[in-house]
Amino acid sequence: MNKFHLTTRRAILGAAAGLSVALAVTACGGDPLGESSAGEGSSDSVVVGSANFPENAILAEIYAGALNAAGVNASTKLNIGSREVYLAALEDDSINVVPEYTGNLLGYFDAANEVIDGPGILSALPGKLPEGLSILEPASAEDKDAIVVTAETAAKYQLKSIADLAPVCAELTLAAPSEFQTRPYGLPGLEKLYDCVPKAFVPFSASSEALNLKALLSDEVQIADIFTTSPELTANNLVVLEDPKGLIGAQQVVPLIKSDKVSDAGQEALNNVSAQLTTEDLISLRTQVEGEQKMEPKAAATQWLKDKGITK
Repeated sequence: MNKFHLTTRRAILGAAAGLSVALAVTACGGDPLGESSAGEGSSDSVVVGSANFPENAILAEIYAGALNAAGVNASTKLNIGSREVYLAALEDDSINVVPEYTGNLLGYFDAANEVIDGPGILSALPGKLPEGLSILEPASAEDKDAIVVTAETAAKYQLKSIADLAPVCAELTLAAPSEFQTRPYGLPGLEKLYDCVPKAFVPFSASSEALNLKALLSDEVQIADIFTTSPELTANNLVVLEDPKGLIGAQQVVPLIKSDKVSDAGQEALNNVSAQLTTEDLISLRTQVEGEQKMEPKAAATQWLKDKGITK
């Protein structure tokens, strides 16, 4: 078993609400857990879920492919929704594995957390997870939220770091996923750490980063929250503002599992993925899926698994 086992139980904030919504959708005949792949149903099968954005769906397909290659019957349920919803699904056994990000996961279970370095986060996480959940080995791959502006906006206001926003923040509009309004690394943290309260906030779905980018490039908004693995950062010469006060912590990719549902062989397979997954891989995978190629997440994942020698 992995070395990051839980030690205490904490309630999942908002999980009941998310589960209620899911049950309501089920009652109407829908599938609350997003898109499903074939191959599930046996009592010893493992279901890998994902959040509702492309990178996480790719990672879920990679995990499922690695599990199947190791002889574990695995399927996927993609685009489940926000952390509140997919963690509820993990708790009730609708899914058994989900790709997570260490810093945000710790912040979700411990709103008062102030640890932002990678090793510190990994040390703190096991004791904050609910009973029955555990993390496996983390990848070196990291995908962080980033506060981003265009080169023109950076030059106009002489912006190099988030701290530089304070004098002009009230003149600027910020776009970010809707949960940015309440999470510690979002609007509350911007105000607390950097005295930055934007003129307006434009929420968008985590699966619609392209719309956020379009608004930024057209100057409808002047600040945006964009993931650091986005290939659009370089393609559009965007400026990632430095974060000297640690608003956004380390965000290593890590498998979060229902401990009693994933065998030792399954855990070993997932740890092998983590051992080989890099930030450059994430950028490349996103480019394949979100760029001109428009590959399906499963196709991109399948190729990555072959390239790494995990499958033939």
